[in-house]
Amino acid sequence: MMKELCILLALVGETLCLGAATDDKMDSFVSSLMKKMTLREKIGQLNLQPAGNITTGGAMDTEVGGLVMKGELGAILNQTGKDEIRAIQEVAVKRSRLGIPLLVGLDVIHGYKTILPIPLAQACSWDIPAIEGGARIAAEECSSDGISWTYSPMVDIALDARWGRIMEGSGEDPYLGSLIAAALVRGYQGDFKERHNIMACLKHYALYGAAEAGRDYNTVDMSRWRMFNQYMPPYEAAVRAGVGSVMTSFNIVDGQHATANPWLLQEVLRRKWGFEGFVVTDYASITEMTSWGFGSQKENGIKALKAGTDMDMCAQAFLHHCEAAVSEGLLTEQDIDQACRRVLEAKYKLGLFKDPYKHCDMSDKEQAQHIFTPEHRRAARDLAAETFVLLKNDGGVLPLKKQGKVALIGPNADTTDGLLGSWCVVRPQRDAYPSLLGAMKEYLQGQAEMLYAQGCNLTDDERQDKAGFANAPYRTVPRVDSHQALAEAMQVAAQADVIVYAGGEGAEWSGESHSRADLSLPECQKKLLAALQSLGKPLVMLNFSGRPTAMGWEKEHLPVLMNVWFGGTETGPALCDVLFGDKSPSGHLTVSLPQTTGQEPLYYNHLNTGRPVRDDDDTFRQYQSNYFEVSNGPAFPFGFGLTYTTFRYGEMKVEQDGRNVTASVSVSNTGESEAAEVVQCYIRDVACRYARPVRELKGFERITLRPGQTQTVSIRLTEQELGSYDAEGNLFFEPGEFDIMMGGNSRDVQTKRITVK
Repeated sequence: MMKELCILLALVGETLCLGAATDDKMDSFVSSLMKKMTLREKIGQLNLQPAGNITTGGAMDTEVGGLVMKGELGAILNQTGKDEIRAIQEVAVKRSRLGIPLLVGLDVIHGYKTILPIPLAQACSWDIPAIEGGARIAAEECSSDGISWTYSPMVDIALDARWGRIMEGSGEDPYLGSLIAAALVRGYQGDFKERHNIMACLKHYALYGAAEAGRDYNTVDMSRWRMFNQYMPPYEAAVRAGVGSVMTSFNIVDGQHATANPWLLQEVLRRKWGFEGFVVTDYASITEMTSWGFGSQKENGIKALKAGTDMDMCAQAFLHHCEAAVSEGLLTEQDIDQACRRVLEAKYKLGLFKDPYKHCDMSDKEQAQHIFTPEHRRAARDLAAETFVLLKNDGGVLPLKKQGKVALIGPNADTTDGLLGSWCVVRPQRDAYPSLLGAMKEYLQGQAEMLYAQGCNLTDDERQDKAGFANAPYRTVPRVDSHQALAEAMQVAAQADVIVYAGGEGAEWSGESHSRADLSLPECQKKLLAALQSLGKPLVMLNFSGRPTAMGWEKEHLPVLMNVWFGGTETGPALCDVLFGDKSPSGHLTVSLPQTTGQEPLYYNHLNTGRPVRDDDDTFRQYQSNYFEVSNGPAFPFGFGLTYTTFRYGEMKVEQDGRNVTASVSVSNTGESEAAEVVQCYIRDVACRYARPVRELKGFERITLRPGQTQTVSIRLTEQELGSYDAEGNLFFEPGEFDIMMGGNSRDVQTKRITVK
């Protein structure tokens, strides 16, 4: 029998069946184990370090290897590969005194080797089951390669598109964001009984997406009333869904660092919401607290642990200072016991005590049946097709015909890595999936002739170009001579019947530490597009982006626009499906696309003012809340998305049963293509003790209709949907007048006012 099982049987005196384990069994097991642990070993469980390539032999002389053998490391991150991870786990189980297995974490953000669309794009599908299924695919793949813990979902509400990590969340709406947060937790974790269930980590708690000026790692300050109504709901939804761990954010909340904020971590997270898992810091955030002005690393480590932080990522503040703090009376052993227990319980729930190698014991042949499989790629392709948002289709240019000569032009046309988006830690070989050009050649083989030219750089701004690839081990788009590339593109385009332009942002222009001060299309791309437009041929712009980009110029000058985000490894085939009409586009925006960067932060569910001006009113009004240059509204609003058919909405009906309200509308497909529509329901509380937004999403249904088909959609609203939060985070309902709205986006709605008593 394995040494580790002998140790565990001695500790608990019985064989454990983790699949059917009760809380009492877990408590008994963890209590028995902790009685065997020294204070140093307990502190070791609170220590999380990057592993690098730790295997066997000489690698054990490294700092991390030494910590593992001494039982002074509870978890590792950034190690991939089942064989390498098994080797590390064997050291923990066989060569440390108590054989406690390690948690193995990684940023599996939108897929492992089957790369899914970026999370912001997934949200634009409004397809909650598909999003949950994508998380399940990611969990299956990474757990087949040794990973037991992912630093996802990121559920931060982000209202400022300059912030690069907006790509990692679900957009600007707390209601939709809450549904997606819960779905991702379910997809990753399941019930912890299956081999491929992994532990999710909710991040970043809290308010990280509200960083001032959209600048990463920057300060955050807001009222608690705004926190609870606009930012907190997705965090709470993930907790209610049973998320196993929570990561603190880098910013301050109410003047205290989120990593050492007792109100945030104890009062709200644990007492109000009932969180029972463990809290981990973001990367070295305890050390960074010193730069914020909160004292020494020792002082901040003590503050963080006492506030409710359980695990220290990379700073080693707990490991270096907690023993001394206990001897000095600054911490109690009970403080450390509480944190240690939470970490051990997480390992128990994952089944690591029963089988420490459950995620790294597959043969290569068996592993191949779970990673980058045809089934996973089909699901990723289907999901990607649902994320593309058709913004403009003047003249009905789309869908394209599979005939003639098609010119594909632009810097994102012939790249593979450039289609994936940021946060792809692990990926398949580049030749395992196609570029858009490669996919279109295969798709149109024998039906149409493909022409290609890069046409321009992503940007001619050297600073932006270098910054965009500063943290990437590859260049997704080659540099070209601008004048020569433009000439080549015009020569190619002149031969074509239709031009498809693939441009926008680079894959690494968004993500962590990639804030942008200017969200407009780079001038070299505008110049190329204007030249192509002058040819008078059908022109389709595919806008790749990891964030909302300024679309004022594109909306005014280009006839056909589709925002395609970064769709992952199956971007090319999925785009072919939609461009040529095998599938109809069905994405709807979960962010507002600005006309110009100066409108940021821009979001649909804003408060009114005492001097309001309509979003679509482009006349400047003196002493009113508006701009000189543009109207207040976006180029394209939250919830917006076209398709290859038209939908007719019937008259909305609103029925009341006490304080329960049901809004209904019939929707008919009046075109010639089957397509999906997202029917959306918004409310406005007309008069309340607290200010309420001009509209708030409170329900939706994604329906698919055949040509000529009609379906009635009913959305039920209870006191919970009609209510809001006070400054203490308590949900309340206040009787009075409400506007009920239904439509295909947040702007184009029918409205009826009712009184709810």
